[in-house]
Amino acid sequence: MKKILKKISETAIKQGEFSFTTEQIETKWLGNQPATSAEIHEAEIRLGVTLPADYQEFLLLTNGFTTPNENVDPSFSKMSDVAFLKDVDPQLIEIWTEQIELLDVGIKLARSIVIGGLTEEQYFLLIPPVIENTDWEYWKFASWIPGEDPYQGLENYFINVLDFLKSA
Repeated sequence: MKKILKKISETAIKQGEFSFTTEQIETKWLGNQPATSAEIHEAEIRLGVTLPADYQEFLLLTNGFTTPNENVDPSFSKMSDVAFLKDVDPQLIEIWTEQIELLDVGIKLARSIVIGGLTEEQYFLLIPPVIENTDWEYWKFASWIPGEDPYQGLENYFINVLDFLKSA
């Protein structure tokens, strides 16, 4: 995953279409300092879940990651800002659970954890499995998509971000 994040950083900075800090330009890195194992463990206790391995790997590489294109992709939050969507945006869950045809999505939203896009137009969500030892779900979620845009893990998502950057 580190190679993909580094390539996203280098490509976005080279293109020069987005605003970056001097440090990001000099280091060619859109990430933060890595999280510690202790910080990850504290967050897992706070959230009451064991986070998926690929997200833990991401955090050990960078505790947050700036999006190269905030109109299309969310920035990833620092571990200390990660929270359940029900605590961040309860109105969104209410909207999606009011209508029977949207209820399945609303139920997943009610369980989801916001790991990106906290102050942006879209979220990146981790949805814990209902049954132990089944897979987590990974969604980019925005009203303009509309709704959920699922991914097969974080690496798959970041590959899509890189492909988008290369095609821009």
